[in-house]
Amino acid sequence: MSQTSATAATRSASPRRIAALALPALVVLAAEPLYVLVDTAVVGHLGRVPLAALAVGGTVMTLTAWVGTVVAYGTTGRAARRFGAGDRAAAVAEGVQSSWLAFGVGLLIAIGMQVGGGALARTLAGGGGEVADAAAQWLRIAALGAPGLLLAAAGNGWLRGVQDTRRPLFFVLGPNLLSALLCPLLVYPGGLGLVGSAVANVVAQTLCGVLFAAALVGERVSLRPRPRVIRQQLVLSRDLLIRGLAFQASFLSATAVAARFGAAAVGAHQIALQLWFFTALVLDALAIAAQSLVGAALGAGDDAGARALARRVGLLGGVCGVGFALLIAAGAGVVPSWFSSDPGVREQAMVAWPWFVVMLPLAGVVFALDGVLIGAGDVRYLRNLTIVAALGGFLPAIWLAYALDLGLGGIWAGLTLFVVIRLVALLLRLRDGGWAVTGAVR
Repeated sequence: MSQTSATAATRSASPRRIAALALPALVVLAAEPLYVLVDTAVVGHLGRVPLAALAVGGTVMTLTAWVGTVVAYGTTGRAARRFGAGDRAAAVAEGVQSSWLAFGVGLLIAIGMQVGGGALARTLAGGGGEVADAAAQWLRIAALGAPGLLLAAAGNGWLRGVQDTRRPLFFVLGPNLLSALLCPLLVYPGGLGLVGSAVANVVAQTLCGVLFAAALVGERVSLRPRPRVIRQQLVLSRDLLIRGLAFQASFLSATAVAARFGAAAVGAHQIALQLWFFTALVLDALAIAAQSLVGAALGAGDDAGARALARRVGLLGGVCGVGFALLIAAGAGVVPSWFSSDPGVREQAMVAWPWFVVMLPLAGVVFALDGVLIGAGDVRYLRNLTIVAALGGFLPAIWLAYALDLGLGGIWAGLTLFVVIRLVALLLRLRDGGWAVTGAVR
C-alpha cells in the first residue's frame, strides 16, 4: 500500500467504512464477556461453592484480559502509523514485538499462578475454606491459558492496525464457540466439575493465541525479538495501565460509597453501572475504528485527514450516545425490573437513571475521541487527563456525596462530572492539534 493510496483511504473513511471496522471489532469485544456468561451459567448449577470459586478466580483472569486490552490498544496505534506510511511489513513487525511482550507477560502469569495461586485465592476469598481451595484449583489451570489470551490481544492490535478486522472475528469467535460447547460437556458428562470450566477456558485461549501467532508467521516477516521496540511498547502500555488504574480506583470507590447508602442503593448502582459498562463496550468498537484510521492517516502524513476523521468519529460517537440515551430513557420503567424484583432497588435505580441518560451522549463523544488520541499515540495526555479528572472531579464528588448524604444521585452526579471534565479537555486537545503528529513513528 503506497503512501498516496493510504492517504486516499483515510480521506474516504465514510461512516460505512468506519462501521466496517467497528462492527467486527464489536463482535470480538463481546465474545469474551458472552462466554463468561455461559461459563457462569454452567458452573452455577454445580452449587454455591463452585460458583463462588469461579467468581474469585475469574476476577484474576478478568484483570489479565484487561492487561491484554492495554497491549492491543497500544499496538493498534503503532501498527496503524506504519501501515499508513505504506510499510505493511513494519506494521506487522510491531505485532511481532508486541506478541513477544504479550507472550512473556502471559508466561509469567501462568507460572506465578502455579506458585502463588493458592495464596491469592485465599486473599480474595477472605481466608481459607472450600471456596478458596476450589478457586485456587480453578485458577492454576485457567492461568495456563494466559499466554494464549495475551497473544490474541497483541494479534488483535496489529491486525486492527493494518485495518483487518475480519480475521480477528473468526480467530476469536471460533475458539470461544468451541469452548462454550466444550464447557458443559467437560463439567457434566465428563465429570470434571469446576475443573472442566478451567480446561475449557485454556482450550479457547490457547487455540485463539495459536491462530494469531500463525497469522504472524504467514506474513513472512522476521520473528526475532527487538528489545528496543519492546521497551517503547512497554512505555506506551505503562501509560495506558496507569490510566486504567485511575478508572478502576474511581469505580471501586463509587461502589464502596454506594454500599454505605444501603443494600438497595448498591444494588441499583450495580444495575446502572453494568448497563454503563455495556454501552462503553459497544462504543469502544467505534474507538477501535478511530485508532486504526487516525493512526494510518498520521502515518501517511495526512494531518488534515486525521483531523477530519476525528471530527467525524466524534460526531458518530455523539449520535450513538444519543441513540443509547433514548433507549435507556424509554426503558426506565422496565429495565431495572429485569435485574431485581425488589421495589427499593427499582426506586433507587430511578435516582441514578436521569444522570445515566443525560451522560450517554457526552460519553459517546468522549469514548470516540479517546480512540482518536490512542490512534495518534497521544496516550500521555490521556493518562494525565484521566488522573486529573478522577482525582480532581470524580473521587472528591462521590466522597462529598457520602459526607453530605446525597445518596445515589450524588454518586452519579460525580460520574457525570468525570465525563464532562474529560469531554471539555478532549475537545480542547482536538482544537489545538497537538495530537496530530505525522510520520511512521511518533
